[in-house]
Amino acid sequence: RYLQLCAEDNLQVANCTTPANYFHILRRQLLRDFRKPLIMMTPKSLLRHKLAVSSAADFTGESHFRRIVSDMKDIADDKVRRLVLCSGKVAYDLMEARDKAGLDDVSIVRLEQLYPFPGDPLATRIARMSNLAEIVWCQEEPHNNGAWFFVDRLIEQAAADAGKPMRPIYAGRDASASPATGYARRHEQQQKALVADALGLGADSAADSQS
Repeated sequence: RYLQLCAEDNLQVANCTTPANYFHILRRQLLRDFRKPLIMMTPKSLLRHKLAVSSAADFTGESHFRRIVSDMKDIADDKVRRLVLCSGKVAYDLMEARDKAGLDDVSIVRLEQLYPFPGDPLATRIARMSNLAEIVWCQEEPHNNGAWFFVDRLIEQAAADAGKPMRPIYAGRDASASPATGYARRHEQQQKALVADALGLGADSAADSQS
């Protein structure tokens, strides 16, 4: 709903996944010579997540807020066939599942700022992937919630600007009248299925990961 209100640079909407980025966006908000409302998504599960860490160097020197964050795994750009874009804590589920499956041609890039949309840095990132075949948007929310309807055409425009015109593929929960299932086991099954879908692992791999 916040994203539906976004237009003409009236708001800032962010979903940070690292301590350093969280620090820098708050610092940026205070130091800017203009004021725009900042909407922050802050899931509690990242407070103690083993991958959600930053080094001291990430807070000092020339470090700054990063609107997009590249993959933690060092994958050569020319090896990337599938680019998975996401925002928030689902990135860590994707990374863990990707590494467990041994995929070396899937890159996971996080959009830390959703609005204003980081189209230029995203286009620059996509342009470096010379053998890119697919772009996927992954979200935990149902199809009719989350950021999908906001980012869909913006991602397509960034890909076109990068010289790789293609539509992003949706990977996430089906449309739902409720934002949650109400059943923990079903929630976990859906989560594993959407992660497998985003990574192109298929139904068999999703079933294996649930067993």
